[in-house]
Amino acid sequence: MALAMDRNALHVFLAREFPQVVDIFRVEAVEERRIRVRHIIDERHLRPGGTVSGPTMFGVADVGVYLAILAMIGPKALAVTTNCSIDFMRKPAAGADLICETELLKLGRVLAVGDCRIFSDGHDALVARATLTYSIPPER
Repeated sequence: MALAMDRNALHVFLAREFPQVVDIFRVEAVEERRIRVRHIIDERHLRPGGTVSGPTMFGVADVGVYLAILAMIGPKALAVTTNCSIDFMRKPAAGADLICETELLKLGRVLAVGDCRIFSDGHDALVARATLTYSIPPER
């Protein structure tokens, strides 16, 4: 299955449909069933103690799976998360962006399942791992 949207098309879609977050997510690489997304971290993403918050880590996983799906099926703004399981494994590095490497494990007509590995930029150890399921809107 060929890509329906490349890096640039995904960025344009994100800017049009989600202008409130386009400045914090950057698609770094996209290929069939895989994507690498950077979450640019600043003060608003930190919790007390200076570490990246859990909701921020969830956010990059959610965006990673969403964009991986869109890269394969095209711009379906109404694809939605139906399930998420996330394991927080270690404290992210202070001041480092998050890197989310996503692989689509299943891409069906109505459901997609993605696996995410989240790292602090410049570090090899996982900070979190997540699996998300998305519902894909039916064709009309």
